[in-house]
Amino acid sequence: MDASATVIQAFVSSRLDYCNSVLNGITENLFQRLQSVQNAAARLITQTGRREHITPVLRQLHWLPVRRRVEFKLAVLVYKALHGLARPYLSDDCLLVAKVGRRLRSADAQTCVVPQTRTQFGDRSFAVAGPRVSNSLYRLHCVTVFTASESN
Repeated sequence: MDASATVIQAFVSSRLDYCNSVLNGITENLFQRLQSVQNAAARLITQTGRREHITPVLRQLHWLPVRRRVEFKLAVLVYKALHGLARPYLSDDCLLVAKVGRRLRSADAQTCVVPQTRTQFGDRSFAVAGPRVSNSLYRLHCVTVFTASESN
């Protein structure tokens, strides 16, 4: 089992992770095809049957589904860009709202500026997709903190 896990990690998972932030915005059909590759790899490692649910198997292996892996990679790149840990060409694409334009009430929020584009390919670029993912995670965090403080 350890040998199969090592081989699959070396060949399958590394290929899914390689430049997977480029996969942002691909069609649902292509995501399903990549997800089926990941599911087959997980079943091979754990020797799980085809009819058993795959979600518990992915959790057992600590693997994110392919779409979430892509979002995670984008979020990490944005985090690194905002904290000076990324290349300058990535850092130039990620600007906080507080550092751009007029002083607004929303400037205290740690949200990024999302530039407008005219095409779907423009929406898939790091300059747009990265800040969108980062802002959605920030909003999710704020809602979680707000509901937790409300229940106390």
